[in-house]
Amino acid sequence: MKPLSLNAVRGLMIAAQGLHDHPQPRATKKAVRSIIRQMHVLQIDSINVIARSPYLVLWSRLGDYNPRWLDDLLAEGALFEYWSHAACFLPIEEYPLYRHLHGDWLGGRARKWLEEHRTVAETVLKHIQAHGETRSSDFERTGGQKTKWFDWKDEKIALEYLFLSGELMVRKRHNFQRIYDLSERVFADFNKLADVSPADAHDQFVLNTIQALGVTKAEWIADYFRLYKADVNAALKRLEEQGRLTKVEVEGWNAPGYIHPANRKQVEAAAKGDIPRSKTTFLSPFDPLVWDRKRALDLFNFDYKIEVYTPAPKRKYGYFTLPILYNNALIGRIDPKAHRKEGIFEVRALHLEPGVVVDDALVAEVRSALQACAAWHKTPQVVVRYASKPGLATQLSD
Repeated sequence: MKPLSLNAVRGLMIAAQGLHDHPQPRATKKAVRSIIRQMHVLQIDSINVIARSPYLVLWSRLGDYNPRWLDDLLAEGALFEYWSHAACFLPIEEYPLYRHLHGDWLGGRARKWLEEHRTVAETVLKHIQAHGETRSSDFERTGGQKTKWFDWKDEKIALEYLFLSGELMVRKRHNFQRIYDLSERVFADFNKLADVSPADAHDQFVLNTIQALGVTKAEWIADYFRLYKADVNAALKRLEEQGRLTKVEVEGWNAPGYIHPANRKQVEAAAKGDIPRSKTTFLSPFDPLVWDRKRALDLFNFDYKIEVYTPAPKRKYGYFTLPILYNNALIGRIDPKAHRKEGIFEVRALHLEPGVVVDDALVAEVRSALQACAAWHKTPQVVVRYASKPGLATQLSD
């Protein structure tokens, strides 16, 4: 196979993430499940300036879909929640890969707290055993005002640690709040699952990462599932010896790229010039394509920071900016806010990257994406207050 160009790597990663431009039937609940399986992880975040991140990540790939389907898939047991890249929705069939974490540092920390607070932990467990699905609000604060853990009451901490230790799972969410139940009630086969060793789990996490990224450097792998680099290197060595991954040469890289055998045909086609093209869309700050800021800078030359925690006077681009994906490049970012009562999708600012050429095609594509995003938010009027290119704000507004 001839060496891959960086443009080919970008296109293959975009396609592996489900962000390529291709004929797409009307979105269904099955499609929501399929795209989560393709990414392997869907990060959860509660910021609600526009749609919360997990729903926005799905929109970027599926377009107009019913956000309720994500909630339904969790309640139906097609997905589960646990810590992965961060707090994530995950395909239920991958649950065995995470069980070793129940006794690892994550579950160990939880079990230490539960042992130290045995009375409250037993009270919470007995309540769930007797009453079934439970949320934090079912318990009144009994331990006085807290000064840490976001002022969480002890029962809320107990719920979280029982969840981390594997005794509880999230059955569903209501108004985005977790509702817990015993793991064996949520996942009927919980007690029948075969154990997966940490080494085997790491091998699969590495394979899943390589498949989800299309083509990747070794140094990009650890971030996807937040693995230790030493564990990634050991897994890569095992997988290479077993012939379960493939190396490729990439122009400009001084180390090999890795691909999943299932992606080999697409990679060979891209090497010959058949490079997938991206759709034009907006990405959540917690989208897998951009959540690794170093990878986004290295591959897309896009220097990205979420400024939620930056004091307003020091923000350069805005509170919750969304990268703009266009023509296999990250060409800029928007700072949006959905005014649901007024039906207005406001873009407080749109900043394009240096050197981006504004032509009719770009204007048409970005305008169409803004209208689609606004319609999905049920805020159909698009108002762009400012754009870094003169006249662009007017061209993009309704």
